[in-house]
Amino acid sequence: MSTATKRKHIGRNISRMRELRGMKQDAFAEAIGISQQSFSSIEGSEEVETKKLKEIAKILGVTIDAIENFSEETVFSYYNNFYDNSSNHNQVNGPNNYCTFNPLEKVVELYERLVQVEKEKVEYLEKLLKGK
Repeated sequence: MSTATKRKHIGRNISRMRELRGMKQDAFAEAIGISQQSFSSIEGSEEVETKKLKEIAKILGVTIDAIENFSEETVFSYYNNFYDNSSNHNQVNGPNNYCTFNPLEKVVELYERLVQVEKEKVEYLEKLLKGK
């Protein structure tokens, strides 16, 4: 039985992260200033030079460490936990779904401001008529 850990395939991690972001190879290659064929060879490489890895990480919006340690299980676990916790099981006015103001008061306030603007318009027009 082998105790050696399996090496991470950096290119494959980049490829999966790019796909999860919904980016095409050619668009990604253009963003870092290389050809699509060169980018394809990067995604096929087990190791990627640090300079290119920094550029790729910047485009993906992650750290180099995130690329090196990427695993799909972690991503799906994160999203499952995020949606499980954020949905609050459809409770009305749960911690993620509450108003800090009374909507009816805001409607009344807006209506009163509109009425005031109309009154000012009428006064202005009457003033113009009296001046002629």
